[in-house]
Amino acid sequence: MSRTKRVAVTSPQTRLARSRRQSRGRWRMPRLRASEAERAAALYRIQRRRGIPALVAMFVLVLGLPVVFTLAPALDALRVCGIPLSWLMIVLLPYPVMAGLAWWQLRRAEKAEDD
Repeated sequence: MSRTKRVAVTSPQTRLARSRRQSRGRWRMPRLRASEAERAAALYRIQRRRGIPALVAMFVLVLGLPVVFTLAPALDALRVCGIPLSWLMIVLLPYPVMAGLAWWQLRRAEKAEDD
């Protein structure tokens, strides 16, 4: 039985990325001018402040569903197509609401950048 030499097969992009990585020096954080740094810090504070309502709304949604189910156990008795309403609320409610919250927050962050 003859032994063949093993050869590593890589993508041309992988070879290109490796060659670029080796030829470049160490990556350094770009320095901002003082006016740009102040603007970036102010924008960061504005976006952080605007993100708090979306974060609170998400926590209210995720942590509020168990509270709703505890306070209204009749939701288990209600059935839609044979499935308890509480289960449908768990499956169908959180993700569209979270996607809406993300869209709302993105618009608010972009508006802060435009101002």
